[in-house]
Amino acid sequence: MKDFAAIDFEIANNERTSVCSVGVVVVRGGAFVDSYYSLIHPEPEWHWWRFTQIHGLTADDTADAPVFPKVWKEIVPKIEGLPLVAHNSPFDEGCLKAVFRMYQMDYPDYEFHCTCQAARRVFGRELPNHQLQTVAARCGYDLTAHHNALADAEACAWIAREIL
Repeated sequence: MKDFAAIDFEIANNERTSVCSVGVVVVRGGAFVDSYYSLIHPEPEWHWWRFTQIHGLTADDTADAPVFPKVWKEIVPKIEGLPLVAHNSPFDEGCLKAVFRMYQMDYPDYEFHCTCQAARRVFGRELPNHQLQTVAARCGYDLTAHHNALADAEACAWIAREIL
């Protein structure tokens, strides 16, 4: 796969609609050509301390952030016509579908590919697990800012170039 957009969401609480940040990396012809990161005002509008411990984002960080439809309007031209790639894509696709439903937006039935599933097929038991940072390291990418949505999208894009 040479043309795709890698995407990653972070959420504020247990609700898939609570996306609080997004990272997107666009790959064309196998080259990284564009990237995008934004905080998002989550819905529902509260941050569970456990998730804050993971990604570091708090209610103060997202209080003045744009709502999802405004952010997505900026992303659409970047990803138009491209398949989407995510590590554990059922999570990210689930978040995307949930916020589309919540904001009563028409979901365009994006094509998703999962680098986690691909890593299980390609690397099997060679790796101790198939978590993003483990697979990224196996593919030669040093994921130092894990759980930053843009860093995770970059790692996913790197993996996708190597094994999809």
